[in-house]
Amino acid sequence: MGDGGSPLSPSAFQTDLWQRLAGYEIGPPDAAFTFAQRLARENRWSADYASRVLTEYKRFCWLACAAGHQVTPSDAVDQAWHLHLTYSRDYWDRFCPQVLHQSLHHGPTAGGSQERTRYYDQYAQTLASYEAHFGAPAPFDVWPDARRRFVIDPRSVRVNPADVVILARGQAYGVAAAIGLAMIALLLTAIG
Repeated sequence: MGDGGSPLSPSAFQTDLWQRLAGYEIGPPDAAFTFAQRLARENRWSADYASRVLTEYKRFCWLACAAGHQVTPSDAVDQAWHLHLTYSRDYWDRFCPQVLHQSLHHGPTAGGSQERTRYYDQYAQTLASYEAHFGAPAPFDVWPDARRRFVIDPRSVRVNPADVVILARGQAYGVAAAIGLAMIALLLTAIG
């Protein structure tokens, strides 16, 4: 999704690009509702997790500019990128020219099995480059394995919690079991 540039130093943290990314704050500095707060709210994440995703988004942007190959973000990082693109003046007038020193375009997949395979492989290469340049594996809770990224995560849907009850799978099984036991108890009472 991101266009790769030429390889830089083995340690991303020692580069001028990383220094610019580390010091960069998205959006107006006087905003009462920060980018990180909005990212947390829109994704129902904790403030800590949103902050971590924002750091990982910056690392992804570094890779997009410096890894030497095309890179693919995790779903969480992609959510940060999508939100950043809505800050269009900040993204195109400040972030790309002043921080990245190049444009970073986001393009959707064309679909199909060939594209799925390409992005699957590209994501694996992104994770390998992440570890090589940042000196540690990408955190799994932000950068899951390729199967999770391309098989499980795309099945997610956006719901409004005001309209539905949301239960974790384990909770749903517990509720179903309790209802089943109650039904059996009622049936036994009716028979006996």
